[in-house]
Amino acid sequence: MAKEKKPAENTSGFGNGSGIGVGIAIGVALGVALDNIGLGIALGVALGAAFDASSAAAKKKKG
Repeated sequence: MAKEKKPAENTSGFGNGSGIGVGIAIGVALGVALDNIGLGIALGVALGAAFDASSAAAKKKKG
């Protein structure tokens, strides 16, 4: 008998960990605008990690 194929996973949208990368990019831009790059990067990493965590929780809850 032939093996059943698993349905393809949805690969659209952001991948795991991309929220941190996007957060760093936005944080650098804000940091340059506010003359405080360190603070911008720190906020970007924190907010990006929170976005990744909430996205992972939503995916887990969805099924």
